[in-house]
Amino acid sequence: MPTLNSPKETFAYGKKLAAKLKGGDILLLSGELGAGKTSLVKGLAVGLGVKNEITSPTFAIMNVYKIKKLKIKNFVHIDTYRLKDEKELLEIGVEDYLGRLDTICAIEWPEKIIGFLKNIPHKHKIIAIHLKHGAKDNQRKVLVSKN
Repeated sequence: MPTLNSPKETFAYGKKLAAKLKGGDILLLSGELGAGKTSLVKGLAVGLGVKNEITSPTFAIMNVYKIKKLKIKNFVHIDTYRLKDEKELLEIGVEDYLGRLDTICAIEWPEKIIGFLKNIPHKHKIIAIHLKHGAKDNQRKVLVSKN
């Protein structure tokens, strides 16, 4: 279980992780408020070559960023924190991106859409990343599991 000691290290961890991802990968990012999920996503985005500023889609629910890599064309950042129900995901068109071979998706607060996630075909690589506060103020423990 890696230990990250600052938001800067969380960002760097995300950037490094991006190099290992392939199109179709879905990342499930869990952890309490302030655990560093968005910092990790910002690092992922930079590592994938996203040029736009990354903001949390807390109210928009989903942000799509274009990438100019050979096989990966989109990075989709989804934040389900404010979802009323799983149907809202379908209404915003999440199925157009989830698991596409030219897209990588990062979903914050996946525990809010467990039923929806169970219906994702198992052919897609799902990486669950749980961030939790460590002993020190900015310290985070990272637990990663893959399907």
